[in-house]
Amino acid sequence: MQKGLNLLGLIRRAGKMTLGTDLTIKALQKGQIKLILVAHDASSSTYDKLDKKAFFYQVKVLNNYSTEELSKAIGMSSIKVVGITDEGFAKAFQVEIERGDF
Repeated sequence: MQKGLNLLGLIRRAGKMTLGTDLTIKALQKGQIKLILVAHDASSSTYDKLDKKAFFYQVKVLNNYSTEELSKAIGMSSIKVVGITDEGFAKAFQVEIERGDF
């Protein structure tokens, strides 16, 4: 499995993420979200909703992974939206993406 996806499993075990659109938006409004991952096969309305909110709160949105990849990395099923709440983990994940790990 790729390093970025392995890191997602670690982030989940550390309790530094939100799962799902609604929980991620609530945490985003509280200023807790540092990075948002949306599955590239999520609906366009889901992506648009999160993208607009993230733009307002100046949080980056990535859509490099599929629902299957995100779900497998986290150990749950049908995960389309992940919010990372820790600045260090968010930066580490972005470094893996910049290295081409997707």
